[in-house]
Order: sequence, then structure tokens, then C-alpha cells
Amino acid sequence: MAELPASALTFSPALLDYCKTNACGNYNKSWTCPPACGSIEEQKQKILSYDKLLVFTTKHNLEDSFDHSGMLKGREFHALVTEEIKKNLPETLVYGAGRCSGCLNNDNNYSCFYPEPCPFPEKRTGSIEAAGIDVTELSKAAGINYFNGVNTVTFFTIVLQKT
Repeated sequence: MAELPASALTFSPALLDYCKTNACGNYNKSWTCPPACGSIEEQKQKILSYDKLLVFTTKHNLEDSFDHSGMLKGREFHALVTEEIKKNLPETLVYGAGRCSGCLNNDNNYSCFYPEPCPFPEKRTGSIEAAGIDVTELSKAAGINYFNGVNTVTFFTIVLQKT
């Protein structure tokens, strides 16, 4: 875990361009993904209105570099940790790994209500990537490893706070 000034974040419009290719399948399907999450300038303005941020990660071992199931389980665990932190720090703005996981159904599948109103705005977690935040640069600024060895995956979350 690391603490940084919010001004240490690096924003990259190229990340939102990547979102527009719908590589993850969530473009225009989630309140926390483009275009619903707002422009990079809108998000940057909101994020930089906070003074500092806490960065935390979870690292997960994989069977091999193609262990998609292991990656999904790791992301699911990371989302649960992020959710617990949000419960304990309700006056914060939180951005996690990938799309929001606030609307997991009983089958552990994601089912955002977008474009209908979000029924759980208090559970909504923004996407670091969809905010245009460069996670590689974030890891460098925080002194946290982005790559933690062969057959591992590391997920990041930032918790923004006002002082």
C-alpha cells in the first residue's frame, strides 16, 4: 500500500481510445465504463479535486500465462477487498481494476443495469483504466510492482481522500 498526492496520477487519453475498441466487452454497457463514465477531462477534474490517494494491490498466482479462470478469480477477490474498503471509508471515491462489480448476481455474473438508473450507487466503483489513469505510471509513482513474476496477475485500486 502507498499514499500519494492525487496530482501524482498520470492520465492517458489513449486508454479511453482502447476502451472504445470494446476489447473487454463493457463499452456502452456499464455506468463505470465509457461513454457513461464521462470524458477523461470530466473524470480528471473530479479525481484531482481530491488531495491524496491510497493505492493497494492484490497479487494472484496463476497456473500459467493463459489461466483466464485464475485471472477472473483474482479479479473477483480483488473486487471483494475493494468493496470492504469502501464500506469502511464511505466518504471516499474509489477506482478499481476494470469495470464495477457492484451488480454481481447470485450466479456470480456481472449484470449492470445500464442504461437504467444504477440501483446501488453507493456500491459503484469506477474503473482506473476508464478514467484514463495509466496503471504502469501509477505503480512507479507508488513504488509498487506492476509485474510480480511469471504466472502472476496484480490488480490495483485507488482510494481518493480529501484532507
